[in-house]
Amino acid sequence: MALIHCNFYSEVLNKQMAMYVILPEGKAVRAGGHKTLYLLHGHSDDHTIWLRRTSIERYVSELDLAVVMPNVDKSYYTDMAHGDNYWKYISEELPVKARAFFPLSDKREDNFAAGLSMGGYGAFKLALAKPEQFAAAASLSGAVDMVRWAHDSSNGRTKFWDIIFGGADKIKGTDNDLFHLVEKLAASGKPQPRLYQWCGTEDFLYFGNVAFRDHARKFGLDLTYEEGPGDHSWVYWDRQIQRVLEWLKPFF
Repeated sequence: MALIHCNFYSEVLNKQMAMYVILPEGKAVRAGGHKTLYLLHGHSDDHTIWLRRTSIERYVSELDLAVVMPNVDKSYYTDMAHGDNYWKYISEELPVKARAFFPLSDKREDNFAAGLSMGGYGAFKLALAKPEQFAAAASLSGAVDMVRWAHDSSNGRTKFWDIIFGGADKIKGTDNDLFHLVEKLAASGKPQPRLYQWCGTEDFLYFGNVAFRDHARKFGLDLTYEEGPGDHSWVYWDRQIQRVLEWLKPFF
């Protein structure tokens, strides 16, 4: 595999950004470019974290799969109420930039998203809001019930939600609410992405994950849900990203 640390300028964010990219090595480039996994980081991490805490480069070494690991700060993959337009950046600008730099496919059936915690929210948001661009998405311990999480006073982030969303009360029923996106997608007639969801039963986000699972199934989405003993830590995410790659194999 080739590992590339790419620094570039974002016109959307008006600043320098960075991403790590893993490219298949020793394999001919497929017509149209490599299949691509956008692998998203969690709150307080950055684009380096998957490489530092897992063996993702080794896990994809036998796959004809590129992995793009971008940085979005603490944006929750959202056009912030008081900040930058990270949703426009991650959903529109970044894929175009990445394909301009590297031989990556722009076909829906070749593009996937995955992430942990905040990144699990971002991955599902990409797939549900942009189903014409992503064939599948995976969330590991994801903050998938953002309405519940933002109203949980125990996380001590009231001012933070004001910055990101304009307040906890401004999420429900918007495109920052994954439950709302599920309903919109089900009614749209658009192709539905396959979803994979995992959460540890001791995770503080567990009950929100169960609620999302039930909501997605109520509206007929193709969701594979798994759970098991575990909290919010890398020992589980390192294991489960291998499970995600196994789950994605039918797309190869």
